[in-house]
Amino acid sequence: MAEAGGAPPRTGWAPLKPELLVSDLKASLGFWRDLLGFRVAYWRDGFVYLERSEGAQIMLFERDGSFETGAMEPPFGRGAMFQVYVGDVAATEAALAGAGWPLHGALREVWRRWGDREGGQRELFVQDPDGYLVMVAEVIGERPLTAGETP
Repeated sequence: MAEAGGAPPRTGWAPLKPELLVSDLKASLGFWRDLLGFRVAYWRDGFVYLERSEGAQIMLFERDGSFETGAMEPPFGRGAMFQVYVGDVAATEAALAGAGWPLHGALREVWRRWGDREGGQRELFVQDPDGYLVMVAEVIGERPLTAGETP
């Protein structure tokens, strides 16, 4: 990836997208692209902009000290979790398992209250090569609150 190339994201520019400082851009790209299913929109030396067809976007920048506001020691991103919604979380789980990548939390189904209803999703948790925590999730629907619950 020494030369710059690519184009703006096909899904348009997301209004908020994280840029992660990474220790090894090639290793991080292998995780985010090859295991989590992102595609490269564009790149330049030491930087790559990734997107998924569902609209999720993330930028990876190989550390050079220029944007570090404090000490960086693994695991990076302590206190932050990045959520990525996909169409089929089981396919992501299979890709991770096939690569022998450890999960931080097994695939599970959860229903959470969203105001006057519950929203369901299947989700798993995994850490990238630098220790950033990622929740990969698939929305499975909404349902009304059960009898006796109030918003």
